[in-house]
Amino acid sequence: MPELPEVETVARGLREVLPGRRVVEVWFGKTDFIEQPEILAEQLPRALFCGVERRGKNLLLALDPGGGAESRHLLVHLGMTGQLTVRHADEIAPPHTHVVMRLDDGRELRYTDIRRFGKMRLIIGPLAESELGELGVEPLETSPTEFAERIHSRRARIKALLLDQTVFRGLGNIYTDESLWRARIHPARLGSSLRAKELQCLHAAVRRILQDAIRLRGSSISDYVDSAGEMGEYQGKHRAYGREGQKCSRCAARIRRIIVAGRSSYFCPRCQRAPRSALTR
Repeated sequence: MPELPEVETVARGLREVLPGRRVVEVWFGKTDFIEQPEILAEQLPRALFCGVERRGKNLLLALDPGGGAESRHLLVHLGMTGQLTVRHADEIAPPHTHVVMRLDDGRELRYTDIRRFGKMRLIIGPLAESELGELGVEPLETSPTEFAERIHSRRARIKALLLDQTVFRGLGNIYTDESLWRARIHPARLGSSLRAKELQCLHAAVRRILQDAIRLRGSSISDYVDSAGEMGEYQGKHRAYGREGQKCSRCAARIRRIIVAGRSSYFCPRCQRAPRSALTR
């Protein structure tokens, strides 16, 4: 699933090309992931894009209301396999392309999604955080003190806390494993058991990992591409995620995989010491 770095990369790419572009025509394929597609079919033609931002793993495409009308935002969540790209109209659309917005410069904004676990809907009126669900703080914006407080105030394993979108928005399986490896913290540790120095180290690790991943335009493991259809490069920098059986680049022990919070978790058994209660396979 695209995580914070991937969604941020897509947002930055769209921000370079969409504002000022007007939708000329809209075509829909399958619409089971779209909330009220008939509203999009009515509202999107002639709409003018005026901004793009990211909220957690959500993309928000602002539309110029025009004539004093209510504000409008197109909300897009890429789900597991979603892609939102801007391509020239003469390029053949790939299979599983379900929304095509033809723009006034001859290009198209295309939404492609093999598994259709994403979502798309139009928000009309003032944008409230509640429209996006209960989201926690941005991990790149939170202070070390707030980061520590959010972890210590909940009794759960640290992997589960980092994945919980009501605690920190945007983090997913890849970057939690990479951050915990960098901070030398086992994914099954209870968040409340982490010492102040460990929390400080983890906060710094999360920030560094996310910043590096954004700089390299995200991780392309299966379906992710940026807004221009190009793959990211951060997958070549992974030190834990997906590396079961390979040597740890820090100590040469073999990377292992366990299930924490219902998710595969990759870690180094030597660098990231397990708590007594950890379940290993």
